[in-house]
Amino acid sequence: MNRALLLLRRRLVGSVFVLLIVVVGTFLLLEAAPGDAVDAYVVSTGGDAGLVEALRQQWGLDQSAVTRLASYLWALLHFDLGHSVAFSRPIRDVIFERLPVTLLLMGSATALSFGLGSALGIYAGARPGSFLDRFLSTASLALYAVPGFWLALVLVIVFAVDLRWFPIAGFETVASGKTGFARAADITNHLVLPVTSLGLIYLALYLRMMRAGMAEVWRLDFVRAARARGLSRRRIVLAHVARNALLPLVTMLGLQSAQMLGGSVVIESIFSVPGLGKLAQEAVALRDTPLLLGIILVSAVLVILINLLVDIAYAFLDPRVGASEAGA
Repeated sequence: MNRALLLLRRRLVGSVFVLLIVVVGTFLLLEAAPGDAVDAYVVSTGGDAGLVEALRQQWGLDQSAVTRLASYLWALLHFDLGHSVAFSRPIRDVIFERLPVTLLLMGSATALSFGLGSALGIYAGARPGSFLDRFLSTASLALYAVPGFWLALVLVIVFAVDLRWFPIAGFETVASGKTGFARAADITNHLVLPVTSLGLIYLALYLRMMRAGMAEVWRLDFVRAARARGLSRRRIVLAHVARNALLPLVTMLGLQSAQMLGGSVVIESIFSVPGLGKLAQEAVALRDTPLLLGIILVSAVLVILINLLVDIAYAFLDPRVGASEAGA
């Protein structure tokens, strides 16, 4: 427990500098992009030069970039993400309305990809070179080569348009009045296709990694020793080979969290799921820089938290890594 706490403390200190780099870098990149919220507002509603100047003063866009960056950093110290010019609401309220949807989507997709991918990888790696191993390896390679957006569109055409098994888009039925278990079942029905689209690509990755890891572990000396002691093949596979091959997958789980969060932007846009990804698309379209900064900051915090949990899990799975990291 002490090792995990020391490791957590070291990671938290480093995370502060990471967040500072993310905020400053993102702000400068958005400053370099042409257009702002006033331009988007005038294009959609119209207005003269006087209105443009008044809006720039009202939204603080007439100040220098350095002044606005300093004001934004000072507000962040007070846990204030600012005010959305597109939604005319505090950014914190807008983001935390959408965040649970994205967390549910990402959590379900991660459970699908990691759980099923690891299980299939164990089946493939239990007998390297067998027909099942070759079939799963080939299928996973083909699946991993498929673009996520294309897979999502195919699933929509087949299962939503042709077969009509699932809704085409949305998070739940609008104004259905459902509560409790009925509402949970309705949300689950709407999320089947988005979760499948987001999770299948990473499922192929975890399957291949588990299979490759088990193929390496089979050649190690302690596996030969387990065979010499007369242990059953099932016990060797589950207790020795798969357990040691699982460590790289735990590391990859943290590394893939950022990519899965980025992939959710595309998936949420295709299926009109009202999460952070869809909100980011709306912020870009409306040139709402404060809102986009808040989304990126919350996303960075989310990725850091996921990696912290992965580091702690890795420290428990491999005490040598936790001891070396905490004692460094």
